[in-house]
Amino acid sequence: MNSTGFSTVAAEADRRRALVAGLEAELAESPSVSRVLSRWCRARGLGDRIAAVRDPGVDLPDDAAVRSRLHATPGEPVRYRRVALTCGARVLCLADNWYRPARLTPAMNLALDATDTPFGLVIAPLGYRRLRFESRSAWEYGDPPGHVLCQRAVLLVDDAPVSYVIERYTEAVFDDGP
Repeated sequence: MNSTGFSTVAAEADRRRALVAGLEAELAESPSVSRVLSRWCRARGLGDRIAAVRDPGVDLPDDAAVRSRLHATPGEPVRYRRVALTCGARVLCLADNWYRPARLTPAMNLALDATDTPFGLVIAPLGYRRLRFESRSAWEYGDPPGHVLCQRAVLLVDDAPVSYVIERYTEAVFDDGP
């Protein structure tokens, strides 16, 4: 590869790292991943409706680590929801979400079961905050191909955990325009 080709590849790698750093900074400033992704897509001309496309074929049971993150009491139900956060046909993020349904209203639980509304938008009336405890880029830790950022966080209402999430952001965050 000539020096021009190498410069182009290096410039693209730098652009992608900067985009991921920008996305990571936006996520750090907001409790709502869905709202960040909506703004992200709108700024790139991709629309702004974020849907949580459920994957009903996957059910990861909670384990001691999940229950500890949630401060779930023994015997307390913990539910699981895997979704692909999409903007149009683009899958921007794959998310695993364990949550405490007893901390939500019946209407919120129904919405999570029956709609493609993202979790954060469903529980927004509770005034939650996001406590991120891990964020790593693919360049730092060699995440699986196609993923560019992984975050782990707990969503809190009145300082009590209601949700534990693992989010894997995909290369689709680099897309511009339709």
